[in-house]
Amino acid sequence: MWQIKIIKNRSDIGAGTRGSDLGVDAIEIAAINKGSDYFSRYSYVDIETENDAVYTKQNTPFAKRIKKVLKVCERLSDAVQLIAKSNDFPLVLSGDHSSALGSISGMKLAEPNKRLGVVWIDAHADIHSPHTSPSGNIHGMPLAAALAEDNMDKKINEIAEETKITWEGLKSIGGITPKVLVEDVVYFGVRDTEEPEDYITGKIGVKNYKVEEVRYRGIKTCVAESLNRLKNCEHIYISFDVDSLDCDLISKGTGTPVSKGFDQFEIIEIINQLIDSGKVSCFEVVEVNPTLDEKGNFMAETAFDVLTSVTKKIESLN
Repeated sequence: MWQIKIIKNRSDIGAGTRGSDLGVDAIEIAAINKGSDYFSRYSYVDIETENDAVYTKQNTPFAKRIKKVLKVCERLSDAVQLIAKSNDFPLVLSGDHSSALGSISGMKLAEPNKRLGVVWIDAHADIHSPHTSPSGNIHGMPLAAALAEDNMDKKINEIAEETKITWEGLKSIGGITPKVLVEDVVYFGVRDTEEPEDYITGKIGVKNYKVEEVRYRGIKTCVAESLNRLKNCEHIYISFDVDSLDCDLISKGTGTPVSKGFDQFEIIEIINQLIDSGKVSCFEVVEVNPTLDEKGNFMAETAFDVLTSVTKKIESLN
């Protein structure tokens, strides 16, 4: 019998807005306020952060705090890998989305010879590189690093040698690059992108199940189709960014809220149907920012509702 083990990663240095480092605690507070013993039921590990980096001067403007992000991703990778190698289920609660590279790296390093599929539930494509990023925020780059895709066709930035070296370090955590094949990535809900991202996702052929397509064709059809796309993957990692939710319907309690997203019931159904495949081996929740929540702690409460439903589904397969 395997166990769910929680990883708490309170890092937010990959984001442009502070506050997602409080997301994990906000979700725990939501659990307490709902009278749930969820967080007393599972063992957990805390990842050491580098959040003091927000106070230091930036010398890598096209990949802000990249050396510190690399350190956090390496630590997260080690924690995920250890749990996965024990045949347990890593459930990751993170601050900003740069963490996904650490989780993906850990899953790949646990079984290097097996293909890892990625289902990215997000309003954003997160497939910029330092060469293309308009902001330099690394939470917009984790998929590019996992795919080892620089997108030099759309280069707009001249990055320093130090940045190049550290970016190569991010791409090659654990000595494996790429971590994921382009045909093994599926988007759900991406709707806020820049032109370089549109170019590269079109070039490499990543499928994006937009909100309107999922509603028109049905969740069951779209999830079944996505699983067929990932049929050659032995494992699937799901990354759930709460900005995939409709900020007008739910809350603006996330760093980059976008309208016209999913509701929480659609998210739960999408994830649970993916889990029914028996291939999902890691699940991550990111980008809850209670400092931006105009409805108190509602985004964290919604994320906790998703978390509890998904956890129940995961445990049903044990």
